[in-house]
Amino acid sequence: METLRLILLALHLLSWAFVVGAWASRLRTPVPVAKGVSHAAAFALLTGLLLVGVREMDDLDVNHAKIGVKLVVALTVTVLAFVADRKADRTPVWMAHAIGGLAVVNVLIAVLWQ
Repeated sequence: METLRLILLALHLLSWAFVVGAWASRLRTPVPVAKGVSHAAAFALLTGLLLVGVREMDDLDVNHAKIGVKLVVALTVTVLAFVADRKADRTPVWMAHAIGGLAVVNVLIAVLWQ
C-alpha cells in the first residue's frame, strides 16, 4: 500500500507542478491559459482523492478539515481551468491568475497546515 501511496503522491505533485509551471511561464501574458492545465488540475484532484482513500484504508489519521479546504480549492481550480479552456483566447486575466494562485495556495496548505 505504501508503494501505491508514493506513486499517487508523485503523480499528484507533478500535476500541481504542471498547473503552477504553466501559470508561471505566462505571467507576463497570462491569456490564454496553457493547454493541458484543465486536465492536470483534474488529475491532481483525482489523485488527491485517491491519496485520502489510501490513507483511510490503512487506518491512518486524516485531517478532514485540511482535506475539505484542499478539496474546495482544488475543485475551484479545476472548474476555472475548464471554463478557461472553453473560452480559449477570451480568458480573462483574473481567471488565469486565480488558477495559478489557487494552485500555489493548495500546495502551501498541504505543506504548512500541520
